[in-house]
Amino acid sequence: MALDETTVTALRAELRTTADEVVQAIIDEVPSYANALSGSMGGTIRRAVRTALGHYLDLASGNATGGDASDAAYELGRGEVRDGRSMDALLSAYRVGARVAWRCLAAGAVPAGLPAAEVAKFAELTFAYIDELSAASAAGHADELAARGRAQERHLEHLARDLLAGASPDVLLAAVQRAGWQPPVSLTAVLLPADQARPAYRALDPSTLVLDDLPDATGVLLVPDADRPHLLRQLTDRTAVVGPARPWTRASASYARALRARSLSTDIRDTEDHLPELVLSADLDAFADLRARALAPLRTLPVATARRLEETLREWLLHQGRRDEVAAALFVHPQTVRYRMSQLRELFPDLASPHRVLELTLAVGLRAG
Repeated sequence: MALDETTVTALRAELRTTADEVVQAIIDEVPSYANALSGSMGGTIRRAVRTALGHYLDLASGNATGGDASDAAYELGRGEVRDGRSMDALLSAYRVGARVAWRCLAAGAVPAGLPAAEVAKFAELTFAYIDELSAASAAGHADELAARGRAQERHLEHLARDLLAGASPDVLLAAVQRAGWQPPVSLTAVLLPADQARPAYRALDPSTLVLDDLPDATGVLLVPDADRPHLLRQLTDRTAVVGPARPWTRASASYARALRARSLSTDIRDTEDHLPELVLSADLDAFADLRARALAPLRTLPVATARRLEETLREWLLHQGRRDEVAAALFVHPQTVRYRMSQLRELFPDLASPHRVLELTLAVGLRAG
């Protein structure tokens, strides 16, 4: 329908009063806008409401399209995100505004000569216009949230990369501020396949940092202030390696240990359960040199004999010379242990020396491959 010029002219004369009543009703009925519509901002909003109502009358008289109003409503939705308000508040304001505007406009339209039969159509047009503006604002609100979410996600990813790289505290603090992330006391690095990173992340603390695009299809989670037993249970069905908890600025140390554990064995899940192996494998060249020097006397024997004696020596050291326990570990008779130890004492005359015990314990700490 299109309103006649007489009706439109009468309604335009009431725009200022109508806009004021709309704004006041919103202030009274929508708590989120109680302060936002006061002072200079209130004047700005009143002008915006008058503009929207004027544009609506242009539409009602058949002299305009809805594009400009929709664009403005879209930007209004985006602005609500920037001001920290939800879309619920804006939709409530639209509902209140529609009701008050309709009451005021109808009160002016009927005396201006709008036939009663047309009043219902006028109501439909009014609320259809509000629905159009609401939809445009909702789209703007959603787009702004999505854009902000993508920006924050990028900032969080940059922070995670800085943490893994061991960046300086100043760099990390700047990255934290950009990401709007609250630093925890500690972070625990978790390595897992890239395609498992996001699904695992969804079950963890929402402050967990996640990367799923590292080389070798590796994913990393940096879990804040983790309850370690609980974290390990959550990862039971994942192919994960869990590093140690470290102060958040030293998360790179947790990551480095998890990487080294994964390179040592595919069976390691909790690095805390494999500290001896990790220590002994920290410098593989040094470990090889230590083994070669400490176990040199065994190299004079046949390979099979040397292997049996090395296994016996290892169990003897681990069980502190308790013959029956050594025999049980090797599945041999205690007399066999006694015989082998006699051989070993001939090969290592200083076997009782604390320094020799330390070297040999380290040398046989990992089973020979």
